Amino acid sequence: MKKNLLDYSLEEMQNYKIASPSFRIKQIFEWLYKGYSFSEMKNLPADLKEQLNENYVDLPLSILEVKNAKDKSAKFLYKLIDGNIIEGMLMKYKYGYTLCVSTQIGCRMGCVFCASGKNGLIRNLTAGEILAQVIVVNRYLGGTLKERQITNIVLMGMGEPLDNYDNVTKFLKLINSDKSLNISQRNISLSTSGLTDKIKKLADDGFFVTLTISLHASDNITRSQIMPVNKAYNIEEILNATNYYFNKTGRRVIFEYTLIENKNCDNENAEKLVNLLKGRVCHVNLIPLNEIKENNLHSCSRKKAEEFLNVLLKNNISATIRRTIGAEIDGACGQLRANHINRKTEEKNN
Repeated sequence: MKKNLLDYSLEEMQNYKIASPSFRIKQIFEWLYKGYSFSEMKNLPADLKEQLNENYVDLPLSILEVKNAKDKSAKFLYKLIDGNIIEGMLMKYKYGYTLCVSTQIGCRMGCVFCASGKNGLIRNLTAGEILAQVIVVNRYLGGTLKERQITNIVLMGMGEPLDNYDNVTKFLKLINSDKSLNISQRNISLSTSGLTDKIKKLADDGFFVTLTISLHASDNITRSQIMPVNKAYNIEEILNATNYYFNKTGRRVIFEYTLIENKNCDNENAEKLVNLLKGRVCHVNLIPLNEIKENNLHSCSRKKAEEFLNVLLKNNISATIRRTIGAEIDGACGQLRANHINRKTEEKNN
């Protein structure tokens, strides 16, 4: 089985002596991080390209489809070399482009409002497969190794990042290296449904990314209904783990709270959320539900969202309502992939 070169740092490529003479390794590394295949590496001799093709994988995925939205966001569908499909979201802000990347094919968390895990977890992505999403989109935007277009990364696509801990942390090291794209951990957000042991391990292992907790409820009964993972990691355990992370890293924690009609978006829930978070160094990101066909959940009205926000602000809880991005391009996690798979299934059956 061929090894994916993007799974390795420059130092590892040098230690494994993937090419000779040694200066060729740096050339290969730089071409890979620009998003080029072996055949496109212009300054390599033909026999070396042939050797590389026989033993290694250059880019483990390719862009299969791009859907552009009016707000300049874009949804990317990627095809992996094993035929699996994953997706990601590109968002344009004043400071540059933020890319939301996937860390798994599918997901086993089972959150009812998310399309990513409807068919469970297929497999983890390797560090190089996570990295390749950034590299191919950077090239798509006209970026290079030194003049990259991607300024920020959000580990918030398909999958639970901390359920793929070793590959995700290897990715963080690769992307942060000054020999690669050199994206600071301060410009990287990691979203988790609350795997408390891994949250603490992340801090202990010296990482200080922006930790984003998918909370989505103000009590354990409601959270367990919409997020089965709460039965293993409840709200109290999550808050203790975020305290640990803050004390270890000094980084403010973000709490994501998706507003779902008849579930969690009335004033009573807002007051309960205040009681949970008061006195903490944190921010609450209120998210209007991006509705998907796979369930019957609906977003609350804008008026209700603003009332919820005002309860938090009056109690000195830092909070904002996230602007809706990419609704017309299947922006919800897993939605574009699900629609693609359903379409291919229908074509096969017809």
